[in-house]
Amino acid sequence: MNFSLYILGSNSALPTKSSFSTAQVLSVHERFFLLDCAEGTQIQLRKFKINFNRINNIFISHLHGDHLFGLFGLLSSFNLMGRKNPLTIHAHKNIRKILNNHFKYFDHNRQFEIVYNFIDEDKPKLCFEDDKLSVISFPLKHRIASSGFLFQEKKQPDHIIKEKIVQYNIPLSQISKIKNGADFITPDGKIIKHNELTIPSYKPRSYAFCSDTIYFEPIINIIKNIDLLYHEATFLSNEKIRASETFHSTPADAAKIASMANVRKLLLGHFSIRYKDLSLFLNEAIQYFDNTELVSDGDVFEIKKSGEIIKTNKFT
Repeated sequence: MNFSLYILGSNSALPTKSSFSTAQVLSVHERFFLLDCAEGTQIQLRKFKINFNRINNIFISHLHGDHLFGLFGLLSSFNLMGRKNPLTIHAHKNIRKILNNHFKYFDHNRQFEIVYNFIDEDKPKLCFEDDKLSVISFPLKHRIASSGFLFQEKKQPDHIIKEKIVQYNIPLSQISKIKNGADFITPDGKIIKHNELTIPSYKPRSYAFCSDTIYFEPIINIIKNIDLLYHEATFLSNEKIRASETFHSTPADAAKIASMANVRKLLLGHFSIRYKDLSLFLNEAIQYFDNTELVSDGDVFEIKKSGEIIKTNKFT
């Protein structure tokens, strides 16, 4: 029952030899979700040894090239590898026109179905839901329509106490109901409360992805109290005017959002190539929110059932 975030790309518009532009994979209960798809994403997927065919949902935050240029190559690779499973792309409506132009000249013999789920530009929308988690898109504020994504794990069934099964001779047919909140009624009519029979499951985990956006307080109520927040921080505050002109954020902006939303941990990324010393981003952010970390390509952040957030790096 993993909940792991893989950073495939941490730069803004321009990739470098060591840092690609924005792309991430979130793995929840062995479900793999691709968040944005910059140039080189499939190379990073291979380095992470992530099976392409396990990705059935792709979320594109907005239709700027540094967030989707890798999609064309990835779709072609899916086709070359013989993909048959449908692929759902969650994005703003013009994604269909963009991909139709691609398919006009390439991959016109595609063997798998693409399902489009269009994001609402003006209000939050439930994009995906199954028995393990839900995904909500929500508006950000950028030069074009841009959306964040909130991944929320669903509460898992409580753990039944084995000794109670024996003590009350609970039949197998009742165990699932008890785990999910039911009381147990003995043959003589005695009610044994759910709380006596079970140990509570772990607290559901959560992650929000916010890129690209200017400082935008309306997102605070949506991401309130989540475990992990990724928020873009393209420019330092000494270039606040440039950040405002391009509708991007600073580390201070992201940290203030994290603080007001009471998130547990903040991740910063989408750094402009102009900066050689990224420690300046961290120094600025921790003035407003202490539990902040910069992301780099290869980082993996795992939220344990205990709530602990562990960082490793697969590329070192």
